[in-house]
Parts: sequence; C-alpha cells; structure tokens
Amino acid sequence: MRLSFTKMHGSGNDFVLIDNRDQRVHLAPSQITKICDRHYGVGADGLLLMESPQNGGDLRMRYYNGNGQEAEMCGNGARCFTRYAQRILKSKQRAFSFETPAGLIRGALLGESVEVQMSEPSNYCPPAFLQIAGVTEEVHFLSIGVPHAAVFVEAVEKVDVNLHGKEIRLHEAFAPLGTNVNFIQIVATDHLRIRTYERGVEAETLACGTGAAACALLYHMHRSVLSPIWVTVQGGDTLRVSFESSPNLRNVCVCGPASFVFDGEIEIF
Repeated sequence: MRLSFTKMHGSGNDFVLIDNRDQRVHLAPSQITKICDRHYGVGADGLLLMESPQNGGDLRMRYYNGNGQEAEMCGNGARCFTRYAQRILKSKQRAFSFETPAGLIRGALLGESVEVQMSEPSNYCPPAFLQIAGVTEEVHFLSIGVPHAAVFVEAVEKVDVNLHGKEIRLHEAFAPLGTNVNFIQIVATDHLRIRTYERGVEAETLACGTGAAACALLYHMHRSVLSPIWVTVQGGDTLRVSFESSPNLRNVCVCGPASFVFDGEIEIF
C-alpha cells in the first residue's frame, strides 16, 4: 500500500498527516510505528488522520502516538491539523471545529500562528509527594484531554527528562494508563520554561501543546498568576496559553506556530 502524506511540526513536535476522508486507510499499530520511525520511516512523534465528521464538527481528528496507540488529544497536533485542514479543503475558512475522543476542538488561523481551544481541564489533584528514584518529589496533576503530571524545578536543563520522566510516567500513582510528565521552571511571573516526557512517544519531545496548557494551569493554581501565561518549550518556541479562571477554569487556548515540512509518499506493508 502506497500512502500520500504531509509532514508538519508544531514547535518541533512533528507529525505525519494523512487525508482519510474516504476511509481507505486502515493502519495497524505496527504500521504506524514504522511510519513514525526516524530511521526506517518518515520520522515523527505521532500520526494524524483527517476523517469526515460524525457528530457536528467540520472534521474528525484521530491522533496516534509513535508507538501506534491512539490517544485522546494532541495540542501541537491540533494546531498542525487546523492549518492542514485549510490546505486540504482549499478553503478560505480561518476556523475549524474537529471531533476528538477528548471532545470537540476548535482551531483558528491567526496570521502565521494557530490558536486551538483545548479540552476542558479535569481530574485536578492536590500536589502529592511521591517517591521517585529514592527522592521525594512534589508532583502536581490534571488532565486536559490527556493526563499530565508536573514537577516544579529550579532549572529544567539540569533534569534528566528521559530518566525521571519515565519513572513518574510509570509510577503506580498513575496506573494503569500512566501519564505525560512535565518539568517546569519559572522564568518570570508570567513566563515558564518546560520540558516534557510524552506518554506513547516514551521519550522527551521538543514540544507538547497539552503539556504547555497543563503547566500554565497548574502554575495558575499554584501561584494565582492570571492569563495569559507564556510557555517556552524545549524546541525554543514560546506558546501563549490563555484561559478564564472564574468561576472555574475554562476556555483554555494555546497559540503558536504550525509549519509544513514536506509532502511525500511511503510504501507500507
């Protein structure tokens, strides 16, 4: 089977996007893993399928991590999906809604940036003190379409993200599905720097949109800092996270770049 695809990235978090509105593409997890492999495939953190809507959206977005498993939502992927939708549909439309397992997501093109309205935050837990590699860590947690744990640190560059991220990701406190893991450095009152270990990729990625949103919201709850909060990711871009905080956290949006890399074809067996 020969597949046409588009490669994109959002702040260094990269994806293979495939137009599957005709429902001809049915990929096994092993095939998705092969496509995302950086040595034997296209190379990506994840894969996005564009499908026809089923429940009132403009489109349906299905996201698969590099391990081939479907996930509920991906923030950087949603920004790329928004720009991809405009291109594939040959539309002058500047905003789209698309269905995901995490609910209806809305994306809007704002010049060179894309703003995505995220899933409503849920499952917030007060900070827990967990034993991680023999050290007690204060770990914060909430879900924003997907689960995110976070640890505040003095300097993110000193953190072994792949080692400590994996330990938290697999901690029994987050069983059975595990969690994404973020390390947060406070740069200024309204500015964070983060590094993220992504569940499903099973490694650090250059950016995580849901992670940026989760970290900003947890910081708001931790320090009462108001919207917007700027979040610099490991790839170097700074994302803007905005939200309403009264009476409850809602209308969470992440704004940042989404870039085309190349179009191509790949043979899949």
